[in-house]
Amino acid sequence: MADHDQLSPWWSASRHADIRPFLNARGAVAQAIRAWFDAQGFVEVETGILQVSPGNETHLHAPRTELLRADGSRATRYLRTSPEFACKKLLAAGESKIFEFARVFRDRERGDLHLPEFTMLEWYRAGSAYDAIIADTVVVIAHAAQATGIRRFAFRGRECDPCAEPELLTVAAAFGCFAGLDLLATVKGGEGDRAALAAAARGKVRIADDDTWSDIFSKLLVEHVEPKLGQGRLTVLFEYPSPEAALARTKASDPRVAERFEVYACGVELANGFGELTDAAEQRRRFDLAMGEKARRYGERYPLDEEFLAAVARMPEASGVALGFDRLVMLASGALRIDQVVWTPPAGET
Repeated sequence: MADHDQLSPWWSASRHADIRPFLNARGAVAQAIRAWFDAQGFVEVETGILQVSPGNETHLHAPRTELLRADGSRATRYLRTSPEFACKKLLAAGESKIFEFARVFRDRERGDLHLPEFTMLEWYRAGSAYDAIIADTVVVIAHAAQATGIRRFAFRGRECDPCAEPELLTVAAAFGCFAGLDLLATVKGGEGDRAALAAAARGKVRIADDDTWSDIFSKLLVEHVEPKLGQGRLTVLFEYPSPEAALARTKASDPRVAERFEVYACGVELANGFGELTDAAEQRRRFDLAMGEKARRYGERYPLDEEFLAAVARMPEASGVALGFDRLVMLASGALRIDQVVWTPPAGET
């Protein structure tokens, strides 16, 4: 690292000049993606950052604040971890094809691939099966590469061609190939059998006494599967097991899996999408379970957004995806770290 990187603030002319090419690439990628969405008939939306609930997944953490109302009363609000709740309310309101470049926030996250404040590109299609959103995602990634002129993405010694035909791989097949176990044999009635997965994973990952089925699944995914994905070409990892469905609907022909997918390039997760769940009672059940586990692990729980649950019951069949825009720009520009492709670093960092 050069001396000026150690001594100068991020806003010094010399340091800013070092990342200016990456920022130019960011603008080119955003422009190309907006043009593509416009050509497809999507409407760009802007939804609120402050929310009653930031999201209800166990391991997502959000900054919180307090609003002072005109009458002097106070109300707790959270900085959103995703625009998902608001976007689905818009689907319930009648919007059919929407996208947003959303500023989102995550506590407990910082690294080469993580920022506490970042940009998420999220879009939804009403009336579409989730394979349409998968196809969208592959096209958007290719447009990003074309906008910068890069031919291959590279990260930590791995490379892939973002314009090549992607690899389509079910989660079950990936676990069989890379972790050497039958994942779906540990899913019964849509629920994970913790004892069965622990037995199958013994010797492959370190298992703690209080690890849940999902904890063991995540360890296997991170240690054995993800490093093998997106090599040579993009990987679309789909049909996540039902215990990991989150806000996705389960597959009608096989309740052991859900209509959830992720897209990887060079071992980096770029996107996470769903065939959206429209059963409000089931969504509430999942949220309650996740918040119970959050309380057990972290001593806190986030409130449920009752307006969101009401909207889920009224929204049409739809599919949607969230894509890490900063990560995409990092790969498309040839940057080495995510903080090289943002205009300003997290507050308090130099």
